[in-house]
Amino acid sequence: MSIGKRHNYKNLKIWQLALEIANDISDVLLNFPTHEKYILNSQISRCSISIPSNIAEGSARTDKSFSHFLDISLGSSFELLTQLHIAQHRNYINQVLFNQLENKIEEFQRMTMAFQNNLK
Repeated sequence: MSIGKRHNYKNLKIWQLALEIANDISDVLLNFPTHEKYILNSQISRCSISIPSNIAEGSARTDKSFSHFLDISLGSSFELLTQLHIAQHRNYINQVLFNQLENKIEEFQRMTMAFQNNLK
């Protein structure tokens, strides 16, 4: 990428998928128990929102800096998956829903790592 040119995050498939994941998570959290509102629910929500947000923020920067923001986004995706394991263990989400979310998050991770490798 030439100096001064930036990515339009809205056109990036990784951002689109990350936004879809964040919206899916928001829908799932509606069914969590009330006592988790300020604990696991809050953590999962912030984590899922962090994924597309870091892609958007990093897209306005140089490729080297963008790669750092992609690292943060990837880290949030791994954190989210861990939190979903906890939610599934506590029976807040069933195995089928967990598998669907896990597959989508792992797809995001593969796509993001491939995109990141092309930045270098």
